[in-house]
Amino acid sequence: MPQDDHLIETRTDGARVFDGALLHINRDTVRLPDGGTATREYVVHPGAVMVIPVLDDGRILMERQFRYPLDRVFLEFPAGKLDPDEAPLACGQRELLEETGHTAREWEYLGVVHPLISYSDEEIHFFLARGLTAGEAQLDEGEFVETLAVPLAELVAGVLDGRITDGKTISGIFWLEKKLGVR
Repeated sequence: MPQDDHLIETRTDGARVFDGALLHINRDTVRLPDGGTATREYVVHPGAVMVIPVLDDGRILMERQFRYPLDRVFLEFPAGKLDPDEAPLACGQRELLEETGHTAREWEYLGVVHPLISYSDEEIHFFLARGLTAGEAQLDEGEFVETLAVPLAELVAGVLDGRITDGKTISGIFWLEKKLGVR
């Protein structure tokens, strides 16, 4: 494995410049590998979990939700932020139930993704959920979600033709395609 010392930046000073309900923004001064200095601004995020729910017939349980920053409805996997001291699996189970009304018998941890490494410390834990049982969604106040079952081939086509652009969802589709061995 290559050594990284010649690439490492070291924080020398910093401050929180924004404290929101969900996100925080820090501005740090760092010493660069060549001895110079630079400013780094980044979002501090509590972390999140995304669930890839596979129905018994092989279709994937997806959701459609309006995303305000981009002013449109997106097709995506159920996901949500970690509560303080919440384990990723517990978060995934909670989010699947809240957003879709489903529970799962089988949970498999797939890994972690860092979606915005240039300006955020966010990490999203991915879980595969199988053996789903339908129930009633328990949406948070002010949350509006529509669920639908979609064949994996249609999701892959949506990535390739540009209909699906959410980064975490694209990563999840890749994981699912490799995990299920479907093309």
